[in-house]
Amino acid sequence: MNERKKVAWAYAGLTLMTLIIGFSFIFVKIALRHAPPSDLLAHRFTTATIGLIIYYVFNRRKRPGIKRENIPALLALSLFYPLLLFGFQTLGLKYTSASEAGIISAVTPIITLVLAALFLKEKNTPVQILFVLLSVSGVIYIMYRNGITAITGASMKGNMLILLSVISIAIYYVMGRKANKQFNSMDITFFMSLTACIVFNCAAVAMHVKSGNLAHYFDAFKNPGFLWPILYLGILSTFLTSFLGNNALSVIPAAQVSIFNNFSPVISVFGGVFFLNETLKGWHIIGGILVLGGIIGVNYFRK
Repeated sequence: MNERKKVAWAYAGLTLMTLIIGFSFIFVKIALRHAPPSDLLAHRFTTATIGLIIYYVFNRRKRPGIKRENIPALLALSLFYPLLLFGFQTLGLKYTSASEAGIISAVTPIITLVLAALFLKEKNTPVQILFVLLSVSGVIYIMYRNGITAITGASMKGNMLILLSVISIAIYYVMGRKANKQFNSMDITFFMSLTACIVFNCAAVAMHVKSGNLAHYFDAFKNPGFLWPILYLGILSTFLTSFLGNNALSVIPAAQVSIFNNFSPVISVFGGVFFLNETLKGWHIIGGILVLGGIIGVNYFRK
């Protein structure tokens, strides 16, 4: 496959990834009705890892090609994504709305832009920077119209945790840009999922042992309302999106990959309205248009 086709497929994958992640906030909120954050993270990555193992079983020509000397670099990458990202995100969604979480996540591109310029020496044109600011202005506008309570009210703790998840994913985009030039995208995805599966399951089991209710570890699976969300989060929103993101980072600059993150909150807002009965306001639509315009502009005027 030539370079132009690789880039085209990478952008198509990013579009699909953005849609899946946008709705993931909704499914996390639904899943949290049936399981605490620690159990949800453990079950999510167990599901993702099982999905990856099945993939390798049916693709016998492909096996994880991770060497011992590569493990430290991949562990460092896995610390920020998925460990810190999903840890902060899942805890944050316990205290804030899906809409607000999606909106705060939209500041990812500007953080990535700065980090990529500092550590990867990626250069962006003045026009691209203006479109990044346009996208971020959409986020600021929605937050302003939502009111100051969105920042200082009862949801402040959740919003701060979501912001920490944003910083984690921005660091991952920068580190992942280098890693995906050295390693196979599927191998990175498998390593990250397996690492998260082990860490989050150990943490969840320890919490159950401490509480004396280890026998209830899998209770959430007895509820049909938990099954579809965990399958969505594990297979689509973890396994598939991790692969699509890693694949994109192998051919597209980190700042351009991260700008797609800004469309996810628009999807989250509308998803929150339709599935969680959250309120849609006119400023959500206006802010969404600004965000989408910024995404299109950054990638249209790419070098």
